[in-house]
Amino acid sequence: MTGETEPTRNINHVAVIMDGNGRWATRRGLPRLVGHRKGASRVREIVDLCPDIGVKYLTLYAFSTENWKRAEGEVAGLMSLFRRYILKEAKKLHENRVRVRFIGDRTRLDRKLIDLMASLEEKTAGNDHLNLTIALNYGGRDELTRAIRSLTEDAAEGRVAPEDVTEESIGFYLDTRYLPDPDLVIRTSGEQRISNFLLWQSAYAEYAFVETLWPDFSAAEFEDIVKGYSGRDRRFGAASA
Repeated sequence: MTGETEPTRNINHVAVIMDGNGRWATRRGLPRLVGHRKGASRVREIVDLCPDIGVKYLTLYAFSTENWKRAEGEVAGLMSLFRRYILKEAKKLHENRVRVRFIGDRTRLDRKLIDLMASLEEKTAGNDHLNLTIALNYGGRDELTRAIRSLTEDAAEGRVAPEDVTEESIGFYLDTRYLPDPDLVIRTSGEQRISNFLLWQSAYAEYAFVETLWPDFSAAEFEDIVKGYSGRDRRFGAASA
């Protein structure tokens, strides 16, 4: 990455599947949680970079609905890491005018973490330098299930008629109702799957699958990928001119 950055074209919202923390640690003979802590340290430099290259929205996949299947000790360690991250980074995020939101089902999270999440959202609600969204206990199918449940409840109460159901109205029931759809989804660690992430929202997104494990994924590599995709002709099904 050069000393000066130039804003990108067309890339307004980047979503990232931060994969490879556990493997990074295992390859070094370290506990998996060490990899997760190392991965958390990467978030700050990516967040700091985004406004400089014209990325206004950054969404990070931190913990999926499927991640509860991991070892109990790893899950507990991750929850502790999330709490520490919020406590440590809240002041800097606010000073840098970053608005933070969380998506996902909060009902399974512990009360202290839920309160910290709500407090950070409230504290940063007026910021507009970068919109940072953290997907925590999030799954695309779970989100759609919750959305359909809410929609059908409104229909049963007479608030929604069949003809009112459109792509736009469905979007209102999603966790991401306040976000534009992602232009680019990046997955680290070499895996080439979307793992239940932003299923509805990423219908027209570009994808970048990179070999780098998340703890080694630098701001320079992030910038190179974003700039490489920023000039693409995104036609959304239409023919090119």
